Amino acid sequence: MYFGGSGTFILIILMIMASVASMKVKSTFNKYHKIRNSRGMTGAQAAEAMLRQNGLTDVRVERVHGYLSDHYDPRAKVIRLSEPVFDNSSVASVSVACHEAGHALQHSEGYVPLKLRTAILPAAQLGSQALWPLFIAGIVLSLPFLINIGILFFTFSVAFQLITLPVEFNASSRALRMMDEYGFLADEENKHAKKVLNAAAMTYVAAAAMAIGQLLRMLLIRGRD
Repeated sequence: MYFGGSGTFILIILMIMASVASMKVKSTFNKYHKIRNSRGMTGAQAAEAMLRQNGLTDVRVERVHGYLSDHYDPRAKVIRLSEPVFDNSSVASVSVACHEAGHALQHSEGYVPLKLRTAILPAAQLGSQALWPLFIAGIVLSLPFLINIGILFFTFSVAFQLITLPVEFNASSRALRMMDEYGFLADEENKHAKKVLNAAAMTYVAAAAMAIGQLLRMLLIRGRD
């Protein structure tokens, strides 16, 4: 009786939305990964050029294994690009690489949402791991305070997802503006790049919606207990 009702229905809808967003970003990346950019610039070269144009000499660009595993590590000051992005000269590769370079620029400028996201990350990770053990223990043992602690911890995860939105949107905005300004891509290619980054942004929106839906579901269950 604890896991039924409207809360579960809403969560299922959000899960479907998240799956659709994930499929969309993969299909969009794959589509524009087949289109070579007119300059023949690889993802690694684009990221390095964007850093160089902005005077960032202390950030490295490295290749990592995986598919769409690209990320910027602010602690090590490293942009890690997956093999399909690092070595490839497609429109999609340059778009993703410049997006990650956008995060490096945020870091160098002390962009506040990025600082907040980095600061809250440990608490967010703890919140996602602690939610269900505490929540289920509170229900089984009839200890409401355990349920409340689980929900409190999970709010950090929700906050992390919400703070992620401006961080990702801003990185994409920087990438699109600078790819155009520095001539990394031609006019039509810039339009393709926008589609790639917009599709990627939807995965973050879906993740935030999922986190909020999960939190609301927990609050509904607590209200019934």
